[in-house]
Amino acid sequence: MEVQVSEMTSLNSWVSDISTVKSIRVYTGNAVRWCGSSRTPPGTQQQEILHCLKAALVEWVSKFNPDQVKSKRLAEHVVCNLTQDHEKIRPEEREDIKITAKLFIYRYEPGIIKEAATEACLQLGVSQLDSVILALPQLPGGKCHSLEVLLPPWEELESLVQEQMVTSIGVSDMDREMLETFCLNVQQVQPSSCQVNLASCCVIPPELTAFANENGIQLLTHNDPPDILPVEMLQEALSAKLQDPGISEWVPRWILRYSAIIKDRGIIRSKGYMVKAERTATHHRVCPEP
Repeated sequence: MEVQVSEMTSLNSWVSDISTVKSIRVYTGNAVRWCGSSRTPPGTQQQEILHCLKAALVEWVSKFNPDQVKSKRLAEHVVCNLTQDHEKIRPEEREDIKITAKLFIYRYEPGIIKEAATEACLQLGVSQLDSVILALPQLPGGKCHSLEVLLPPWEELESLVQEQMVTSIGVSDMDREMLETFCLNVQQVQPSSCQVNLASCCVIPPELTAFANENGIQLLTHNDPPDILPVEMLQEALSAKLQDPGISEWVPRWILRYSAIIKDRGIIRSKGYMVKAERTATHHRVCPEP
C-alpha cells in the first residue's frame, strides 16, 4: 500500500509514526526550479541531488493538512511526488523531445529496473524513454564488475526494449576488455552507448574508441562521482524535515536521473531525480566484489 501527498496524514502523525514506514520514493519534479531558486547553485552532482531532495521534502511536508488526519499509522510505502502537470510531455510535442535517463542501482533484485522506468514514464506522461544508461556502484581502483553482476540487470533492461518501454540502452565505466566481453555475452540487445568517466581517464583510451567505432557503440563522457548519493547524504536530506530516531537505517535503493531535451535546439526542457530509499539495518551494495 502506498500513500500519496493528498492522502497523507498530518505532520504530527507522520512524525510519530515514521517508524512504520519501510520505503520512501521521492520525485523531485523539475530540478531546474529547485536549483534556480538557490542563492548558491549546487556545484557538484552530489550537491545538486541533496539540494533537490531537501527542497522537495520541505514543499511536500508543507502540504500536510492537520485537519485531514485519517489514521494514526502511515502506510509502509510512502510517495513524495512533486512532479507538476505542466512538467509532463504533451503528446503533440513528444516527437520533438528526447528523454534520456541514467539509472543508478545500489542493490539489484528482479523488477527493480522496470519499477524505475515505469515510474519515469508515468511522471513524465510518456510511454517510452529514448535511452537508459545502467550505472552500478563504481569499484575501487577502476575495476569493472563481473558478468555475473552485470548480466541480470542488463537482461531486465533488454526486456524493456522488447516491450518498447525503452528505445536504446547503454552501460557505463567499462574498459575495452570488459566491454568486448560484455557484448559477446549479451543475449538480445547490444549496448548502444558506453559512458566513460573522465575523472579516471583524461582521454578516452584509443583501444576503447576503436572497439566502439567497430561495433556502433557511442562513447559518452560523464563526471558523476563514484557514489552519487552516499548513505549519509540521503539521511541528511530525510532528517531535514522528517523526525525519525531510526534515520541511520535509511539507505538508497535506486536513483533515476532524467533529462527531457528539445532535439533541434539542444535545450534542456526539464530534468529531475527519482529516488527510492528503504529502511534496512545493513546497507547492501549491488555487488560484494572487493
